[in-house]
Amino acid sequence: MNKIREALHLTLRGYKLWWERHPKMLVSNTAHAAAEALSPYVGIYLIAQIINEIAGARGTDRLIFLTALTLASTAALSLLTAVLLRWKNYHNSGIFSKWEKVGVDKLLAMDFRDVDSARTHDLISQMRQNTNFGGMGLAKLVWSFDTLVRSVLSIIGAFALTFSLFTSQVPESGGWLTVLNNPVFILLIIAVMFAVSLVSSMFSIKSRALVWGMMENMKFGNRVFLYVMTLARDRARALDVRMYRQDVSVKGLFDDTLRSPGAYSLATLSRKISKPMGLYNGASAVISHIFTAIIYIFVCLKAWGGAFGVGSITQYIRAISAMAEGVSSLLQYLGEMYNNVPFLKTSFSLLDTPNKMYQGTLSTEKRSDNKYAVEFRNVSFKYPNQETYALQNVSVTFNIGRRLAVVGENGSGKTTFIKLLCRLYDPTEGEILLNGIDIRKYDYKQYMDIFSVVFQDFQLLSLSLGQNVAASAKYNAEKAAESLAKSGFSEEWSLETQLYKDFEETGKEISGGEAQKIAIARALYKDAPFIILDEPTAALDPIAEAEIYGKMNEMVGEKTAVFISHRLSSCRFCDDIAVFHGGRLVQKGGHDVLVGDEEGKYRELWEAQAGYYQVG
Repeated sequence: MNKIREALHLTLRGYKLWWERHPKMLVSNTAHAAAEALSPYVGIYLIAQIINEIAGARGTDRLIFLTALTLASTAALSLLTAVLLRWKNYHNSGIFSKWEKVGVDKLLAMDFRDVDSARTHDLISQMRQNTNFGGMGLAKLVWSFDTLVRSVLSIIGAFALTFSLFTSQVPESGGWLTVLNNPVFILLIIAVMFAVSLVSSMFSIKSRALVWGMMENMKFGNRVFLYVMTLARDRARALDVRMYRQDVSVKGLFDDTLRSPGAYSLATLSRKISKPMGLYNGASAVISHIFTAIIYIFVCLKAWGGAFGVGSITQYIRAISAMAEGVSSLLQYLGEMYNNVPFLKTSFSLLDTPNKMYQGTLSTEKRSDNKYAVEFRNVSFKYPNQETYALQNVSVTFNIGRRLAVVGENGSGKTTFIKLLCRLYDPTEGEILLNGIDIRKYDYKQYMDIFSVVFQDFQLLSLSLGQNVAASAKYNAEKAAESLAKSGFSEEWSLETQLYKDFEETGKEISGGEAQKIAIARALYKDAPFIILDEPTAALDPIAEAEIYGKMNEMVGEKTAVFISHRLSSCRFCDDIAVFHGGRLVQKGGHDVLVGDEEGKYRELWEAQAGYYQVG
């Protein structure tokens, strides 16, 4: 009983989610399903009346009227159903995109620490498999909604046409057939018909459940299959795939995966469930035919006894057959919703992930003087589910309008330092202050608005150059062109030039250096008081790098700037240099002071790099 309540709760919650997002989709499904379910009964009723008239009085005028009404109503209902189908298809179009957007919206609203977690990526992967392979989860509710409406209305319409079947009395002249008038017999017939429909539906549901039950076993195999199939069309991997024939190595991985215990392929799945599925489907078909036989026998016996005319035989048989289909369809729908529970739970496990970061309420007070002072005070940080500290006891102040370089070996904590500054994570210990106030007290979105960042693994989109710079569909062309010029982007391209060839054959493929300059231009376009560049020249040649740093003061202006760099020569123009090692801030000062400290980490790094440029 608890499982049934859970299925009802999750199903209603899923429909509520779709109603809040796309109400017209459900309304159009309902309207079309209603027209499709009820239209046949109009024809069934009118044709029965025509046959009764032919078998009885044979009134010409009445026959003409009934025939004309049948043709007109059939044409009108067919037109209405077609119009409603078009309306339904319009609102159901892009269902995969609408379903994906449910997950995307949640990801955008989640704390970054959860977006970055393995659990979240696993849930997303499971949701996609559930939908793409088995058609289950939230998308199943939409695809099955018209089945629910059509089944219920079909049962109601059939009941309206068959009610008189059970109330029509066999006259005394019918002899022993008057037993069909007995209420107990009528209830028995109804019970038998319902039981047959129930058993038939249960066999059909069990057949489908065999497939759904195997989906957990196919999860890993499907994930490997998707990886293998998308490898060749991944632009970023294209060169390595061809040079090292990675298609051969991943095929071996795929074959090994399919041979591993518990990882089923479609062929394995077919072998395991083909026999029981055949038995269940065969049993369902046999029982359905038994039901049809019961209908024919009962209706024909009542007609033979004189309870109604020959035309009503057609009406009752077709109506009860439709009712049986409606009952069977409704029961199958209920069975599918019951079996859909694990897949809905996966979806809601993602959607119910709580935000733990305090969002804050204080305004950052957009200042025209850009005087935002930031201080790290005894900040330590561990990544989720990690035992070791990525940063430990870091204290540093960002002086307004100055340039700070952050240097250190790989894994020293530089990028973690920036993630904390941008509040992608909150400190495990200590606090970060903006103008003397803990940054957690500021409105989260407003706080992030004061930063322009070029991350090490930045991404550009397959949109126009101008849209990439502005990170928006609409942009200020003059400002975008100015930002590109400041970043050193020298290509003579229109702002409408399409990047990459995903959507246009004439799209421009760009080098890593060009992409990095566009990313810097994007940071400049945002015009935030803090600008942060994480390895801003890693993909540039030495000459382009020198040009960038030569114009850095012009680019940054009066903003407070933070640069993460492995190339210590780029730090000479900065006012301060923060040296990280092993997650700790070990030195801070100007270049000349730090390079003069022979025992310091900065001097060690400087001499190690200088050795590459010494001759002989």
